[in-house]
Amino acid sequence: MTFAEQVAKRHIALLPSPGIGHLIPLLEFAKHLVVNQNVHVSFLVISSGEVSAIQDQLLHDSTLPPDLHVIHLPQVNISPSLDENTSLITQLSRICQESLKHLSKTLELNLPKALVIDMFTTDAIPVCKDLGVPVYSFFTCSTKALAWAFYVSRFKKECGRDVPGCASLGIDELPGAFLNMGDEDMRHFTRLTMVSGIFVNTWEDLESKSSWLNGIKNDPFYKTLPAPPVYPVGPLIKRDEAVAKSHDYIVSWLDNQSPNSVLLVSLGSGGTLTSEQMRELALGLEMSKQKFVWVVRKPNDFTSSGTFFNAGRDEDDPLSYLPEGFVERTAGAGLVVPSWAPQVAILRHEATGGFLSHCGWNSTLESLVHGIPMIAWPLYAEQKMNAASLIKEIEIAVKPSAVDADAGGKSVVKREEVERVVRLLMESEQGKLMRVKANELKETAAKAMKPGGSSYELVSSIVKSWN
Repeated sequence: MTFAEQVAKRHIALLPSPGIGHLIPLLEFAKHLVVNQNVHVSFLVISSGEVSAIQDQLLHDSTLPPDLHVIHLPQVNISPSLDENTSLITQLSRICQESLKHLSKTLELNLPKALVIDMFTTDAIPVCKDLGVPVYSFFTCSTKALAWAFYVSRFKKECGRDVPGCASLGIDELPGAFLNMGDEDMRHFTRLTMVSGIFVNTWEDLESKSSWLNGIKNDPFYKTLPAPPVYPVGPLIKRDEAVAKSHDYIVSWLDNQSPNSVLLVSLGSGGTLTSEQMRELALGLEMSKQKFVWVVRKPNDFTSSGTFFNAGRDEDDPLSYLPEGFVERTAGAGLVVPSWAPQVAILRHEATGGFLSHCGWNSTLESLVHGIPMIAWPLYAEQKMNAASLIKEIEIAVKPSAVDADAGGKSVVKREEVERVVRLLMESEQGKLMRVKANELKETAAKAMKPGGSSYELVSSIVKSWN
């Protein structure tokens, strides 16, 4: 490429907040802009403390396109401002706030036509206003969560009105962390009205199954905010995930299984179970007599997001926390994988027929793109919302019931219930119907991201406006 050609390209910067669930969709959006929209991208990375092993792999991938440049902002240390009661959202907010004190100098080196932030890097908005750079938000959760984010401050004041323009949310679906946020964290949601537009990782055919996107576009409440334009630009997921040699055995094992016979059990990059729940899940999988690949992580009895900042790292062998003899008894029928696995490679394999998932939005999209129905096992953040949509509106998931509580008062799904929902998904007529619906969405997802598709063409039109 000549210098003149490089100069002629539009330069766009992207700024995700820490955490694999935030980094992956923005990185995939960056790839799409470079490869399909002829854009030069600066990908700005925030870090604090130990860097996730998975993040390190993603950002140093030799297959990243040459016009995607990863730029690390100076590392910050917020540990003096934290205590044992500091929430995950507050930690994210403070890391971003400290890191973005360096943003102006970084952007001035090569001023972009636009900056795309995510939900916790809104401190970039006043910086870009001073520089005359328009800001867009890439909302890394679902459209349903976006509607809630617009309304949450009013919801707290009005004590429980339904979200305007949208189907009613059950009280058990609301993300408790959002309800308990103080002004320090709430500022990220109130600033959503300040951006030029919001990208959501979804597509028109998926949104047609609910009222969420139409609600934001048409309800008078959002017009009075005023809510910026909302653009469905997905599904943006990891497409061709490389399988490390250390994980070749997983694919080899799957190659020897029948089509649609294997259940993937994986709770995202940050999700952790209690010791009691880990034991019940293991015994339920064993009782179900179904094939499975389980990505096993060390249990955490204090938080359900125990590996959010250090995905892919375990200080000791997580398999040692499984019930005694479990690995031996399930050998052949099940495959247990410590800490991390190539999720996309497993989901796209023809042997995979179900996914027990935490219902994070990235994992949800990966499942939909590959036509895989789910067992919904939400843990934190907006995952209960996503689970409810998958069950009630999209109708490709089933959720187990928690009927007891452990010694710490936390709900536990017992082994008999695990066995029931696994058999339902993998063996029953209801499970087969969910698989049919998931495959229909798989086809529409593929169409949306191709030239001429709704998401592809929408991104093209926005890129052309960045002059």
